[in-house]
Amino acid sequence: MTRRKLTDDEIDLWQKVVKHAERLHADREKKGGDHADPPTPKPKPKPHRAAPASLPHFEVGSKARGKLPGHDLKASPSRKLASDPLRMDEKAFRRMKRGKLKPEGKLDLHGMRMESAHGALTRFILSAQASNKRLVLVITGKGKDRDEPGPMPVPRGVLRHQVPQWLALQPLAQAVLQVTPAHISHGGEGAYYVYLRRIR
Repeated sequence: MTRRKLTDDEIDLWQKVVKHAERLHADREKKGGDHADPPTPKPKPKPHRAAPASLPHFEVGSKARGKLPGHDLKASPSRKLASDPLRMDEKAFRRMKRGKLKPEGKLDLHGMRMESAHGALTRFILSAQASNKRLVLVITGKGKDRDEPGPMPVPRGVLRHQVPQWLALQPLAQAVLQVTPAHISHGGEGAYYVYLRRIR
């Protein structure tokens, strides 16, 4: 099969087409011919994640409102003490919780610093046990919120949180049988009943 030759009109038309046509991959040739790397595709935008529904809207410079649930600095002392096993007579414990047992001694730690409060508590408990007392009252106060916010959060009522811990450590642990928040008539959440062991 023989090829036919282009006519003058066809050649004329082809030259017009070539003159007005744009080259494909012209940018590739500028960078180094057919072996140049293909242009990298633009990364797909990441889907926008909405804030969790439970968090309130917050803008920089505004104050946070209210407390977020489940983010307490510490569990309340009452909750921690409620989970302690019962080591004393159950009937006496129920009477004590209802404020029916009269404390035989009282220590008020209001306004004391940690160091002096710890020393006073140690002397008071060991002395009460040596005197064969069974039930004493330790008043810590409920504490107040810290006036100035700082870098480290401080729980409300430092002594209220600290006293049960001191009572659970030696030398006081051997003297203490049970600790529970006092009845409202003896100070409620701002005081503790401390039931002492007998000296054997």
